[in-house]
Amino acid sequence: MKTRTLGNGLRVPAIGYGAMVLSPGTYGEVDDARGEAAIRAALDAGGTHVDTSDAYGPDGHNERLVGRAIKGRRDEVTVATKFGLAVPEGEPSRAQPVGYAFGELRVNAEPRLVRGYAEHSLRNLGIDVIDLYYAHYPDPGVPIEETVGAMAELVRDGLVRHIGLSNLTAAQLRAAHAVHPVAAVQTEWSMWRPIDAELLATARELGVGIVAWSPLGNGFLTGTVTALGEDDFRRNAPRFSAENLAGNNNRYAPVRDLAVSLGITPAQLALAWLLHQDEHVVPIPGSRTPAHIEENLAAADLVLHEDTLARIDDALSRFKVTGATLL
Repeated sequence: MKTRTLGNGLRVPAIGYGAMVLSPGTYGEVDDARGEAAIRAALDAGGTHVDTSDAYGPDGHNERLVGRAIKGRRDEVTVATKFGLAVPEGEPSRAQPVGYAFGELRVNAEPRLVRGYAEHSLRNLGIDVIDLYYAHYPDPGVPIEETVGAMAELVRDGLVRHIGLSNLTAAQLRAAHAVHPVAAVQTEWSMWRPIDAELLATARELGVGIVAWSPLGNGFLTGTVTALGEDDFRRNAPRFSAENLAGNNNRYAPVRDLAVSLGITPAQLALAWLLHQDEHVVPIPGSRTPAHIEENLAAADLVLHEDTLARIDDALSRFKVTGATLL
């Protein structure tokens, strides 16, 4: 697997693995044996940058799953996790608006809680140090500088190697980076969700890497999503309502057709396109199926010529997403 650099010296595979899909309540039910097999398939295929969170699944389910899957292979893996949404019982929380049907998430990133979050994640993961530790969302009630100051103490004390921030603005990134170097910003970026231009420019200026979550548009960009199960989390996203999904699939057809003409899958085209947007962007697609995981990771080796990129951009300029809302 080719590698890329996040921040000042954190080298990771060009395409990583997002483990959120392996916990119940995201894309329907999944058992732990299948989840562990999926993570091991990612490691075997070179996707050794594994991304999780203490908020994925009940009671740290996803972190514990990742911990079991990487046991005995810790030295191979860049472990990334996040904090701030799994607020301890009895602690206050603030509303973070999101573009899903439920309207908001609850967050607490107060400095006094940061060490406890990290120690809990370390126990869940069964490891001694977190390679890349993110604040999952900025806390509306806490200056980002204060949260990052507490994270910097974790780096000083050897519990964390690199600091990341997720779902934030360019101004927040600049303020945070002045307190402690930020290795990566995690944000949604894909063919159907452009990155904020100011955030990208600021990350480039400061030498901060971009980790792209949902690089396959929650599976839409695979070209295979035509309906959703009753317990599928995507039912909360307006883009996936029955009416919007059908229209979006129709409008996405030229991009799917282009992938076919190139002899690759739509998922591979979406990932390769994203890799060509910036040399420091690292997508973290998730899948439960080993064959699809291997297919996704193989996109790191694809080279898209300028005329192909131009054709993609032309097709995307005509692809207006119905139901698109900011998260």
